[in-house]
Amino acid sequence: MLTILIWVLEEFVYYYIMAVVISAVLVTLGSFGVLDTRNRIVWTISDFFYRLTEPGLRPIRRMLPNFGGIDISPLVLILLLQAARMLLFRIDEAVHFGTLRPLFL
Repeated sequence: MLTILIWVLEEFVYYYIMAVVISAVLVTLGSFGVLDTRNRIVWTISDFFYRLTEPGLRPIRRMLPNFGGIDISPLVLILLLQAARMLLFRIDEAVHFGTLRPLFL
């Protein structure tokens, strides 16, 4: 049962990373004028990804200094989420092997 829960959490983190990447690409394309954000479909998709990723990005943006128009908060969030995935993988190994040794390698 714990293995299934860890797998679900790992998949959730993976898909959230993909949502962060898609959101960053949409924001970049919108700022360069490649995407017309006045188009209703483009606006709806962009708004969906903004609302999905903004709760994770907002605390990071508050903590980072101003880089003058360059937003590196998606990169920081992706690194944190990758660290969470690695930790989940180590916990899963510890559950399978029945020891805490994989957690401290």
